[in-house]
Formats: sequence, C-alpha cells, structure tokens
Amino acid sequence: MADHIGITLPGTPSFGSVFGGQLISQALTAANKSVDPRMLVHSLHSYFLRPGDLNLPIIYHVHRIRDGNTISTRLVVAKQRGRELFIMNASFQQPQNGFEHHEPMPSAPDPDKLLSREKLLDSYLIDPQVPMSQRNSLAKSKLIPSPIEIRFCEPYEDFNMAAREPRQRYWIRTRGKLSDDQALHRCVAAYSSDLLGPETSRYPHQREGQALAVRSLDHSVWFHKPFKADEWLLFMIESPIASNGRGFTIGRMYTRSGELVVSVVQEGLIKGKMQPRAKL
Repeated sequence: MADHIGITLPGTPSFGSVFGGQLISQALTAANKSVDPRMLVHSLHSYFLRPGDLNLPIIYHVHRIRDGNTISTRLVVAKQRGRELFIMNASFQQPQNGFEHHEPMPSAPDPDKLLSREKLLDSYLIDPQVPMSQRNSLAKSKLIPSPIEIRFCEPYEDFNMAAREPRQRYWIRTRGKLSDDQALHRCVAAYSSDLLGPETSRYPHQREGQALAVRSLDHSVWFHKPFKADEWLLFMIESPIASNGRGFTIGRMYTRSGELVVSVVQEGLIKGKMQPRAKL
C-alpha cells in the first residue's frame, strides 16, 4: 500500500467542503503513480462518504488489487483525521486495437461564439430582469475563478429558479495549456465531470424561494479514447429520473471533432422542502 497527501490550495473553488471533483482527481493521480506508465485509466467508480475539511490535508491510501498484463486495478481510500471520506476503484489498461463505434455528437453552438461564465455574471449586473437585490449581492460577492473555463450552450440563469427540463450542455477546457501526458488530461476530465452535473437532477423540482441542494453520493467515469482537456470538450448531461430523494444523471463528453471520449454517471442526494411532483 502506498500513501499520498493531497491539499486544498488557497483560492480553490469550494462549496463549504472539499469539492468532489478534487477528491476524484487527486485519488486518480495517486493511483496513476502506482501503475505501469504504459497503462491508462479506462474507468473509475467512487463513493463519497463524508464531507472533507478544506483546512486539513487528505491522505490517499492506494491499495494494489491486481496487476495483469493488460489490466491493473487499484483501490484508493481518502482519509482525514483517520476517518474515510471517499473510496474509489480504478481500472487501468494498456491501449490496444479493437472494434469501434460511438453515438454521434448532436449539433451544438460553436464555443468560440459563446460567452464565458464570468461574462455572463457581468451581464447580470445590468440586466433589468435580474432582481435588484440579487444584482447588489452579486456586485458585492467575490468571484473565485475556476481552473476550468465553461461556456454554456443555452442561457445559464443563475437567478432563475423556475422548474425546467433536467438537461444541460456546455463546453469545457482548462484555462492554460497542459503537457501531452494523457494521464493528466484524464485527471482533469475527472475533476471537471463533477462541476455542474449533479445539479441537473434538481431542475424540474426547483421553485422560487425554495432552496434545493444536491450532494454527490457516487460517481463513475469511463474514458473511451485519448483526448486533450485543454481543448474544448462538449459536456452533455441529462437526468432521466429522480426518486427516493436521489437524483440520477448521465453525461457524455465529446471532442470538438465529434468523438465520444468520456461517459459519466452520477447519483446525488437532493435536499430541500418537498413540493408537488413536477411534470416534464
């Protein structure tokens, strides 16, 4: 077993506790260090057990479950103060040739013609449709820049809490260039996969004046082909069902050229006051 230490850097986007994407990407980074560098992660399956403290280091224990000629498996357990926060199973494979097919990428707006989230937030300050109280609150708030640039295909209305269809599309990429290390690009995609996906499941149930939050329970990612996380990836997310207080989402990442490279499945606990069932 090997141990690795992860920290939450000052200025890192947070949500009151350690961001789930941070746990996934740091756990995957630790697992990467224990396998043959010719092997790349092809899938990971993780569970969030407890909130992480932003001010404490995270210890990642990497267990070598299996080392084969073409497949290796690792179990990673993340702890703070000796208590488990997060567990992840990851499988690694040496690249090989085989049969191929994939679902074509639906049409989507050109990311170069879309506004960044930062510019969208700036536009709210002078938008008369945004309530004055919310514009004042936004003007006083400190926006912490994300390491991932996001451009929404449809208007992303932070202040519109009306019920809507449980799906969204947006383009993502890192703000800076990365090395050619494919393992690094997969860690970045794993981080990005948890940014906005879980909240999609609450869209049909949200109402004005009602606070709904989604806390991740489990998160799985499949990496199908090599890609570059510092180039635009289209992330398409939908939630086919919410039940028993849990929201279920499915996501796909496509390259700009239309290749399906990553699939994501998540389930989260939806917390908030119950309302009558929404009709889609």
